[in-house]
Amino acid sequence: MKVIFLDHDGVICLGLNFGSRKKKRKKAGVHVDGKPTQEYPIKYRFDNFDQKAVKILNKILVETDAEIVISSDWRLYATVEELGEYYELFGIIKKPIGETERFHKINNKNQYTDMGSYHHNEVNEYQRSIEIKHYLETHPEITEWVAIDDLDMRDVLPKNGWRGEYKRNWGLNNFVLTSQWTEGIKQNGIKEKVYKFFTQS
Repeated sequence: MKVIFLDHDGVICLGLNFGSRKKKRKKAGVHVDGKPTQEYPIKYRFDNFDQKAVKILNKILVETDAEIVISSDWRLYATVEELGEYYELFGIIKKPIGETERFHKINNKNQYTDMGSYHHNEVNEYQRSIEIKHYLETHPEITEWVAIDDLDMRDVLPKNGWRGEYKRNWGLNNFVLTSQWTEGIKQNGIKEKVYKFFTQS
């Protein structure tokens, strides 16, 4: 099985889309300040996906025949089924088949656990990379995969000032960074980088 671990914000929900959920709620008369996100109908729960980004994602899905597993934090505010409905609303041709599990603490042995709270030194990139690795460990049927995210989860970071190139043992090898939050997956060269992780694409 081929899988894309997909983030949303900064990948298919882009800068110009941020805040659109509030506009949708207000227009539909369902805007209530302080209401928990989960209580809104799914079409008002999140910001809009960028239509051009969706078009690129659909092309990747057709060319690679990959399935989607959600790694975005949006999974904390909706079920996989609800997010599948949201994908359908915006014309994404495949619904997600799953989501990564949320872990709330990683101990000092670089092991994950679902208990406790964040240590102050832990960062979102570390958190998400561990969640993706856990999904891979528990789904051996996955033979090819890539994570697409605006969080930098690369295993080896490029030169960064005086430190030079360095390796992070918690990073991901199969990773494509969308560094421009207004472009996301539309960014020049992103699609080609994704293809490199799949055969016959």
